[in-house]
Amino acid sequence: MFAYRKPLLMTAVSLALLSQAASAEDQFFPITSYRVGPYGANGQSFYGGFVDYLNYVNLKDGGINGVKLVWEECETEYNNAKGVECYERMKAKAKVSTGPIHTMSTGVAYALIDKATEDKIPLAMMGYGRTDAVDGSVFPYAFPLVTTYQMQASAILKFIKDKEKGSLDGKKIVFLYHDSAYGKEPIVALQEEAKLNKFTLIQIPVAHPGNEQSAQWLKIRQENPDYVIFWGWGVMNQTALKAAQKVGFAREKMIGSWWAGSEEDTVPAGDAAKGYMAATWNVAGKDVPLIADIEKVVYGAGKGDLQDKTKLGTILYNRGVSAAVLSVEALRGAQAKYGKGKPVNGEQVRWALENLNITDARLKEIGAVNLLPPIKTSCTNHEGSGMVKIQQWDGAKWVPVSGWIEGNKELIHPLFKTSAQQYAKEKNITPRDCAKES
Repeated sequence: MFAYRKPLLMTAVSLALLSQAASAEDQFFPITSYRVGPYGANGQSFYGGFVDYLNYVNLKDGGINGVKLVWEECETEYNNAKGVECYERMKAKAKVSTGPIHTMSTGVAYALIDKATEDKIPLAMMGYGRTDAVDGSVFPYAFPLVTTYQMQASAILKFIKDKEKGSLDGKKIVFLYHDSAYGKEPIVALQEEAKLNKFTLIQIPVAHPGNEQSAQWLKIRQENPDYVIFWGWGVMNQTALKAAQKVGFAREKMIGSWWAGSEEDTVPAGDAAKGYMAATWNVAGKDVPLIADIEKVVYGAGKGDLQDKTKLGTILYNRGVSAAVLSVEALRGAQAKYGKGKPVNGEQVRWALENLNITDARLKEIGAVNLLPPIKTSCTNHEGSGMVKIQQWDGAKWVPVSGWIEGNKELIHPLFKTSAQQYAKEKNITPRDCAKES
């Protein structure tokens, strides 16, 4: 019933749409994925992990309180217009019952926020998307969960500051970023941090897809910064690591975002990646109990999604599992409030996402320790955590080199609030009274 088949690319509209038979008793997941194009390798790992966990819940537990999980997958190629088209193709089913949508694209998430709010379909933007959606009074259906780009940037700076004996005064830091909505999101936070910590911030954009960076690294060599904070994605990442080696910039002084810290980035870069660091909220490896059990249960039954099984246990695969874990936990919460053993709709899932309380004890219970930090959300805080770890590539694997680090919430969260209130004014939105919803 819930066997998964690979989506086929429909060349006429560059869309792939796979439909599963669903009944009124099933819980539907719309999946706007990308497994082809310049970022396809990343999407294969992430969505492979996501789908594997849905299959795992069906195989291991018979669904959620007996409600089977079914899904449609639509290929976006990390293209904003195609992402919107995929959403429009699937939203009729999602209005009946839905899990949160994970676009894995800041641009697509931006494009869907107003549509999803109107349709009452929740967007779960785990580690990406519109960061001011932390303010749930303005963005009731958008959830930048776990942590945001701005809090991540602040946490990276806290890590660097600790390495520099508590001061960044007089330091020079380059922000090398993908010239897109994704790359630009943390800039306001970095600017505020630069004012507070008295370091010089140099911004250097890289055009999509990022396989040409000669001019950027020439400028970095000329500037000779103390550190490079790197916001890359896809082929841009391995290109940057090789370019850093070429100009003699120490990778130990280069710290990437969580979308620039996977095996897809480091393995192709070879020796150029050794010593490089990146933020993350999940560890790699199959020694995580849940990942080991997925391999046993799902792949043992011949239901695994990955064609390349070497991706199982990688950073992005495990991150896809973490996204599915969070989604399923939200569905459990929605069922607990609105009726166990029944599919839940977008309004009910929205409530559950706004009232998440995923504790250390719960993570241990499902074998997902180190796949997520503890998460507790509210109307005023759709982020729920704000914490990351820093990991380092030792030439063969990712090794955590810090515990959980929380960004400067007192500095960053007011930026969210100001931006959200401006958005509300522009869109003529009356913010919800969160005090009445607590």
